[in-house]
Amino acid sequence: MRDGSAFVTGGSSGIGLAAAKQLARDHARVAIFARDGARLERAVAEIRAVAPGCDVRGFALDVADEAAVRVVVARAVAAMGAPRRVVLSAGILRYGETCALDSAAHRQVMDVNYFGCLWMVRALVPHLVRGAAIGLVGSASGIVGIYGYAAYAPTKFALRGLAEILRVELEGRGIGVTLSMPPDTETPMLEAEERMRSPVSRKMAAGASRMAAEDVARRLLRAMDRGRFLSLPNVQVWGLWWLAPSLQRVLMWQERWLLRRYGSAQVFADDVDEHGDDGPEQEGHRRDQRQGQGDAGVDG
Repeated sequence: MRDGSAFVTGGSSGIGLAAAKQLARDHARVAIFARDGARLERAVAEIRAVAPGCDVRGFALDVADEAAVRVVVARAVAAMGAPRRVVLSAGILRYGETCALDSAAHRQVMDVNYFGCLWMVRALVPHLVRGAAIGLVGSASGIVGIYGYAAYAPTKFALRGLAEILRVELEGRGIGVTLSMPPDTETPMLEAEERMRSPVSRKMAAGASRMAAEDVARRLLRAMDRGRFLSLPNVQVWGLWWLAPSLQRVLMWQERWLLRRYGSAQVFADDVDEHGDDGPEQEGHRRDQRQGQGDAGVDG
């Protein structure tokens, strides 16, 4: 087991939880961050079950809240030590066309998916030492923009730009940066999204590959350990990355044809995230939990 700790945002489900389980086998301490205290407790229990010797703790945190990020990260570092591995996986999706989604929806997705990573990086970098590594979970949607992801895809393009800049800025300090670009990944977020896709998006996704969260996490962590900047986790994403200029024309032609056939759907789903099926009561309960817990770690 490696000395030191690992920090994971979005650690209560999906790629984040899968990464935390794998990190717990290799590190003495793992801290996971997510919005919901109850889900954090369940995730902590799951991680402990696969890595009994690891000290695992959960910290309730909305990564979109810059001030809260600074406070909670400081508490986590004090409790767990500075991390050697950081995986930033928190994310949400609002599905629809640019003008069909309101401004609050566009801002919310950017606040979580992009600024949530930025705030975590700014809070953590002062604590990181040579040999540490940061993994950012992007998306194949950050390679080529696809119809229906008007709020989501720009956040992943922005995250890609941030990763490229951080790679240069942190290289001299010996801190690695890795960007994962997964395809559709079998997570609760994807399950909710698939129920809400328009006919056009369903047809576009029909030929796309998908991966298990565990496989995406394993490839990301391996790339981090090997000091690689990119984690392109399967052949289809690899091809999309290298052939994007040519494939963009093909995809645009396909989208235009499908839109002519099925028409434009102006009303799309509400936000899709790890709590996408929760109603107002559950959302209010989570908010009360965060306020009640303050900045304390949830030691499931």
